[in-house]
Amino acid sequence: MARTPQASEKKYAMADERDVMVRMRDGISVAVDIFRPDAKEKFPALLAMSPYGKGIQSMVIPHQPDSSPIHHTPIEAGNPEYFAARGYVHVIADVRGTGQSEGEYLGWMSNQEARDGYDLVEWIAAQPWCDGNVGMVGISYFGTVQLVVAAEQPPHLKAIMPWNAPADFYRESTHHGGILQMFFHYLYVQRICADNSTSVTVKALAKEELQRLVAKLKADPDIRTNPEIFTFVDNPGKAPCFFDILANPEDGPFYWERSPYTMYDRIKIPFYARSGWWAYAHMHLVGAFRNYNGIDAPKKLEIDAPVVEKRPLPDEYNAEVLRWYDHWLKGMDTGIMDEPPIRFFVNGAGDWRHENEWPLARTVWTKFYLRRWEELSTAPEEAMGKPDAFVQQPVDETAKLSSIQYQTERLEEDLEITGPAAIYIHAAIDQNDTNWIVSLRDVAPSGKQVELTKGFLKASHRALDTKLSESHTPYHPHVNPQPVELGRVYEYAIALAPLSNVFKAGHRIRLVISCTDHARARDYDLAPESLGRTHSPWHLCSSLTTLHKVFHDDEYPSHLLLPVIPAS
Repeated sequence: MARTPQASEKKYAMADERDVMVRMRDGISVAVDIFRPDAKEKFPALLAMSPYGKGIQSMVIPHQPDSSPIHHTPIEAGNPEYFAARGYVHVIADVRGTGQSEGEYLGWMSNQEARDGYDLVEWIAAQPWCDGNVGMVGISYFGTVQLVVAAEQPPHLKAIMPWNAPADFYRESTHHGGILQMFFHYLYVQRICADNSTSVTVKALAKEELQRLVAKLKADPDIRTNPEIFTFVDNPGKAPCFFDILANPEDGPFYWERSPYTMYDRIKIPFYARSGWWAYAHMHLVGAFRNYNGIDAPKKLEIDAPVVEKRPLPDEYNAEVLRWYDHWLKGMDTGIMDEPPIRFFVNGAGDWRHENEWPLARTVWTKFYLRRWEELSTAPEEAMGKPDAFVQQPVDETAKLSSIQYQTERLEEDLEITGPAAIYIHAAIDQNDTNWIVSLRDVAPSGKQVELTKGFLKASHRALDTKLSESHTPYHPHVNPQPVELGRVYEYAIALAPLSNVFKAGHRIRLVISCTDHARARDYDLAPESLGRTHSPWHLCSSLTTLHKVFHDDEYPSHLLLPVIPAS
């Protein structure tokens, strides 16, 4: 007889306590709001932590679509009333140095924040309303902090749900392919409620050392053509945590401290990772896969369609939280661990699929070669020494974006591409550096195109870590960048964010190669508008007019490597 999955029922009224000050091990107090079932029983608890302001997380407003003028992305902790009504205590904290909490805010996922998370979990477990079982909830910042807290191994943290959680602060969040990405300018300046934020760089340097660093950054020609970035370099106190990012253009200890992938060996509890197929969201999408494959613990992974979630988070999110934690914190048979571990939406086909591994074991890795006349084909180019070229002027001279593109013939039958992907470009430039920005698109017979994934690489960061690279996922150390020798042909190996798409018969696969983007050149037809408005998908551009030559012949076989899934 088939089992009927269980779920906690709605049966409690909610009681709340606001601005409760919880003392950390070093004497600093962190502020929390507590929402609990109005009953004398003990319940499991769900902790949410962020610097976005705990007050907005419990605002009673209807769910807003991304087109709403009051759609507010940082409302990401889940619904306190939903959880309390079903037998959970929801604790929402202002992280240290933000909102009503004391202390200094040291930026994204500092070690101090992880230790505070440990102390909060153990404080919650000791309260008279808690049965000693604690989980964590929320997405993005709320999701990532779950991983760094889990690495501290608080005894009463039994499971986590890190949705939209970056694994690598450098590669996924601040520097795509070594190129400075502008999201954290938006985040630190507009969204994080830190009345007392501190630059760890400024704190660590003597005055003379800081002056030398600022002078070096101000001499960067790319920064010198961007007044907004120049302002934050010239005034380190204006946005201290963003200055830390500007002061650390290469990977290293600053980023390792804030990157969950460096802590995987210490994360031992069950976790549920999730994201969506977002072309720009290296920050969320890539991290979901890396977290899933990197952590050895009971786990699940789900990837949704490329949609922008409502705010406050919809009940679909809250219900999945319940399904996960009813299993791990209440011991109920929800069926969640009986399913295959991976579930994702297949774009183009419009349906969901369960799988057991990533990449899929049945993948046929297929090369699509760049050819003359903008062709993209599984057959290599025959003509020799015939590169394609484009010239990009800097943004202080033009707003136009230059590019070259390649596309297949119309497909004769449906073609599924699911998995990680990469491109190998053989190219020469006439300057000592550039940015490579690669876009993969599905083009319908009508000409409408949908961007499926992107890849990025700063040319001077082209060195590969061969031990960590796979053909479908080249990995760059992003240290000790080397200028490009003018006119020399190099191979640039560039990872694309994972994708899943069925290209329908009659459609084409289109590849677009460019070297710059900026805020005023966003194409809302390619990706959801709010990903352009709030996720700021543009990068620090080169200040030099640059000629790019892309070669594709026997000697220089530039190609895409795509994960083709055979028809069943």
